[in-house]
Amino acid sequence: MKMVSAVMLGAWLGAAALGTVRAAAAVPLEEPKEQRDARMAWWREAKFGLFIHWGVYAVPAGTYDGKPIGGIGEWIMNRGKIPVARYAEYAKEFNPVKFNAGAWVRIAKDAGMKYMVITSKHHDGFAMFHSKASPYNIYAATPFKRDPLAELAAACRKEGIKLGFYYSQAQDWHHPGGAAMGGHWDKTAQDGSMDKYIDEVAVPQVKEILANYGEFPAVLWWDTPIGMNTERATKLYKVAQELKPNIIMNNRLGGGFKGDTETPEQHIPATGYPGRDWETCMTMNGTWGFKSYDHNWKSTGILIRNLADIASKGGNYLLNVGPTAEGLIPEPSIERLKEVGVWMKVNGEAIYGTSASVFPYLAWGRCTSRPGKLYLHIFDWPAEGQLDVPAKLAVKQAYLLAAADQPLVATVDGLHTKIKLPAGAPDKVDSVLCVEINGAPELDPSVAAPAAPKKTVAKQDGKKEKKK
Repeated sequence: MKMVSAVMLGAWLGAAALGTVRAAAAVPLEEPKEQRDARMAWWREAKFGLFIHWGVYAVPAGTYDGKPIGGIGEWIMNRGKIPVARYAEYAKEFNPVKFNAGAWVRIAKDAGMKYMVITSKHHDGFAMFHSKASPYNIYAATPFKRDPLAELAAACRKEGIKLGFYYSQAQDWHHPGGAAMGGHWDKTAQDGSMDKYIDEVAVPQVKEILANYGEFPAVLWWDTPIGMNTERATKLYKVAQELKPNIIMNNRLGGGFKGDTETPEQHIPATGYPGRDWETCMTMNGTWGFKSYDHNWKSTGILIRNLADIASKGGNYLLNVGPTAEGLIPEPSIERLKEVGVWMKVNGEAIYGTSASVFPYLAWGRCTSRPGKLYLHIFDWPAEGQLDVPAKLAVKQAYLLAAADQPLVATVDGLHTKIKLPAGAPDKVDSVLCVEINGAPELDPSVAAPAAPKKTVAKQDGKKEKKK
């Protein structure tokens, strides 16, 4: 992932958009709504996916020359200013013999995830697939000599999980001409023509990942469009459209291409992105790629509430794991995903295929919805045993998803509906109350969202800290 702020990403995208003046005709026309809705249908239904940052950076695991390198694990080459030849030596040590594609896919599926996105090439330029465009890949440059993307594609196909690929199209710190945030540090090895890099590495590799894995990838996840003018971006966009016309692409290609999805990183926007599909990507600890000493894990409760919060604002949650150089997903990640899966088995109906909340604000939790149903995610169980919903509802029936055979009593009091609850919450993190209704809720206009706070990210202990 990127090691930059959302503000900087916006600047990149804005600068790329300015580059469209010269070649605006290259930017695709607006897609008919019916066609877009059909193309995006599976993704909107899915809501929850697994991000996988895995590469040769798992070998140093955050340490270079005996010293810990600050920042996120997959950026160690840049942050440590490691020479190209020295960093390439790590490939000889990269032999993830414990990698089991089926096990990874089952971990995601058991967590309730419906799709996966894995780094096919990150900014270090190392390809995690058998590439003929460059020998710097896991098949040709390591003792492993297997193609993890092919194995994951087969496992996802078997389990009914969609598979997407992340590809760093602009930043490439290995191949001459690739961009580098902050500039090249090993100029003899890194300097060169970016256009040549695009033509001889990026475009051929994107063709490979789009053509060699059957129906996958379902998603193409671009990142950090440094130096991506419209001409360069168009070459990649055209390849994607020719080889996978129904693919879903994010907003990080650059060159004026807005893509299909907004991509807030490590935070949840206060009101989502009305009118746009969006996906929050987030780590479980402090890094995307594996760092051996990063133990700052978010609790399962935070992960579940994040999922509910994101769904309540109409978005998807792409939750990351950073596997080790042996090919193992760290045990703390597995433990948390298992616990999320237990919650999803009971409450998945309140996540999959739902729409954003009808309420501007709920003091006690969140709401997701679908036609005729409101799902009230109760974070703070009312001590008095009665939930106050700030709307007049024509209630057909109300029940907890954890006890669907036990109807609850609902009464209307003006523009509020009061629902009698059991004494104790069935789930201390998020108890979901399903309210089946006739017609549309009549909201209490006096209940409004509080002033939006400064952007925050959840700390692992459940408190908040300002976004840095």
